[in-house]
Amino acid sequence: MNSFALFRLPYEQVVTRVVQRDRQPVAGQVFSDVYRQKGFVFAPFAVSGDCPLLLIRADEVCKCPLDELTEELLRSELGNPFLCESSWRKTGVTDERTAYHDAFALFHGALSDGIFNKLVLSRCSHASGCTASPFHLFLRACRDYPRMFVAMVSTPLSGTWLMASPELLIEGKDDVWHTMALAGTMRLENEQLAFDNPSREGVQNIRWSQKNIQEQRYVASYIMHQLSAHTREIEEQGPFTKRAADLVHLCSDFRFSFKGDSDVDEVVQSLHPTPAVCGLPKRTARDFILLHEPWRRRYYSGYCGPLALDSSTHLFVSLRCMEICQEGYDLYAGGGLLRDSIEQQEWDETEAKLQTMRRIIR
Repeated sequence: MNSFALFRLPYEQVVTRVVQRDRQPVAGQVFSDVYRQKGFVFAPFAVSGDCPLLLIRADEVCKCPLDELTEELLRSELGNPFLCESSWRKTGVTDERTAYHDAFALFHGALSDGIFNKLVLSRCSHASGCTASPFHLFLRACRDYPRMFVAMVSTPLSGTWLMASPELLIEGKDDVWHTMALAGTMRLENEQLAFDNPSREGVQNIRWSQKNIQEQRYVASYIMHQLSAHTREIEEQGPFTKRAADLVHLCSDFRFSFKGDSDVDEVVQSLHPTPAVCGLPKRTARDFILLHEPWRRRYYSGYCGPLALDSSTHLFVSLRCMEICQEGYDLYAGGGLLRDSIEQQEWDETEAKLQTMRRIIR
């Protein structure tokens, strides 16, 4: 069995397969350990002994039109994915809602005390009952979510993960690069389900609350500040409304080029984890999350994507994702908390985000 990644970039109709001919991917501690190589990067929220940053080397790269792929073809070429035991069960959490209630009280207390401006609280929800193969689920995600980055990653160190992410961390080639600030969430309902906005023109009657606007502005200001140290000619566009499945988010695009000796390595390490998945101040928020969340994020809210393939790099934040386990699925979602956040509204937002993967396994 080989380590491999399958991915489909947003709005494209081509699936790329990256295969490393031996089992173990390249493991590192930071992005600089791998970024001068070619392959597929899979990084956790926070590196640990059993969650290293991984690179699947591009020993074999193959592209195929999406409409020509079948699960039988993928299984014959890649074999069985690596499936681990569920990590959610190991936390001792038996009641998701109670665990979230307790964690929300702790996080909201730290916000109310002025320790943080923003904190992101995640959830891990276990599901079972689906008998479809992982390859079938990947193809279903590609067809159901054309606007999103869809990837399946399988290694003996990480297990097998599937995601349909709306959030770009960084992409580009040569001297033309792009990132985004994506935060704030609303569920589309009734006539709003007709919303689509690839041209970034207007918001088509989507009205945003002050909490969502403020949350997105925190992220956009942070990204602009980080980019200014390493780049030149930064162009910001937005915020505009961006659709992902049956949700919409507020998004600002940033296009830039590097200055002096700065490069993608420094920008990746300065951006990750962004306030969209962590909080502010970032370093103390990250430590608070690792200490107090009642489940381990593992590769959720890390980043992944092709590195230096076809001379370009596309790294996305690992959102709307799940680990496919031996006995079911561990689904992950999170939401940004501010001082005026209301627990039930935040829980409902995570429920809406979890539907992206729940829909795939039903």
